[in-house]
Amino acid sequence: MNGTAAPEPTEASAPTPQPPLEWRFSQVFGERGAGEDVQDVDIISAIEFNRTGHHLATGDRGGRVVLFERTDAKDHVSRKEAEKADYSISRHPEFRYKTEFQSHEPEFDYLKSLEIEEKINKIKWCQETNGASFLLSTNDKTIKFWKVQEKKVKKICEMNMNTSNAHANGGPTTHVPNGGILKPGGLPLLRMPLVVVTSQETSLAANCRRVYAHAHDYHINSISNNSDGETFISADDLRINLWNLEISNQSFNIVDVKPTNMEDLTEVITSAEFHPSHCNTLAYSSSKGSIRLVDLRQSALCDTHSKLFEQHESAGSRSFFTEIIASISDIKFSMDGRHILSRDYMTLKLWDVNMDSGPVATFQVHEYLRPKLCDLYENDSIFDKFECCQSGDGLRVATGSYSNIFRVFNCGAGDGEVTTLEATRNPTRRQTQNPARPVRSMTRNVRRG
Repeated sequence: MNGTAAPEPTEASAPTPQPPLEWRFSQVFGERGAGEDVQDVDIISAIEFNRTGHHLATGDRGGRVVLFERTDAKDHVSRKEAEKADYSISRHPEFRYKTEFQSHEPEFDYLKSLEIEEKINKIKWCQETNGASFLLSTNDKTIKFWKVQEKKVKKICEMNMNTSNAHANGGPTTHVPNGGILKPGGLPLLRMPLVVVTSQETSLAANCRRVYAHAHDYHINSISNNSDGETFISADDLRINLWNLEISNQSFNIVDVKPTNMEDLTEVITSAEFHPSHCNTLAYSSSKGSIRLVDLRQSALCDTHSKLFEQHESAGSRSFFTEIIASISDIKFSMDGRHILSRDYMTLKLWDVNMDSGPVATFQVHEYLRPKLCDLYENDSIFDKFECCQSGDGLRVATGSYSNIFRVFNCGAGDGEVTTLEATRNPTRRQTQNPARPVRSMTRNVRRG
């Protein structure tokens, strides 16, 4: 308008790529010695950080839950602040063993003649109250609500009566049952223990507050606590139930995909999770590669979805394995609830909850396995399930693969950084281009058929 040329855009206006992270070995728990065999009950089947990142819980195939706590963050800063803090490279998160307890025992369903193994499928942390930690743990059929709290150690130091004083105060004494002393012409004096705190020692006690059972006909694959701090959901292959933490004998069925005739069944529920801040919103994924967003305010039975996220394959690219590898094994909301991260067999996808036309980003996890899908089908490895996660700042996503490796992708604008790490003391050592043929996973949660 004033006759002057518009300034040319400069390179400074472009989004600045994030600097690559430097990965170093920090800690290992449960490392086996040379020649030591791993017992099946010791294999970890579930792992979960709490929201602040200060506590870590693991569950194993033996039904045990082991808790760890962070020792280098006693100031209790939030997870997001900790990630943005300018720590020196030598500063690593350090965790120490806190406690462990037996969460589940093997059971037998006499009505169905079915053995229920004690393996922990999922662990979820709940809101802390008065310094106590709360968490949910589940096996295939039963969910338990645990409270873990420190208690001061109290010891009995002395009794309230000394027998030598009784002799000195007149006459003989007669001993009566239960440790009492009978004075001449008097009533028996009870010896009561005097309990005092003799030291500052504390012990951790895990108490089972609630047991939520007999609500699922199929194996539970997901649990997720609500942001209201009062309810949570549990999901199996065909149903999602809504529970109140304080009520263990009643739940509400909010999603039911079971057809009248089981021969008409085309898909099953594979994962479900509540929105991190909207207590009325949840998402669940299916074996056909779709994600449904549900609003609990619409109806008591959420048989219709508010949004559907799916990516259709072109007709020319479909094969016998298309539907198998499209099955979503895990979904996670981002910390702000704006995105949903999903993992299928071959890829990791990032979805915007406001855009259901397709994923905003797709990350190839192990594309080198695509020519070997026939072999993977024959040894059942194609049915293995992998989980996924996203960093607190939302800039990076991660998931596991075969050969003991996991991959970290940068999902920031204008950055295609991909890091492949091995879960060893030397995580950045050079990886082979074609890792060994994967074997059948020992922690597979789903079944064929």
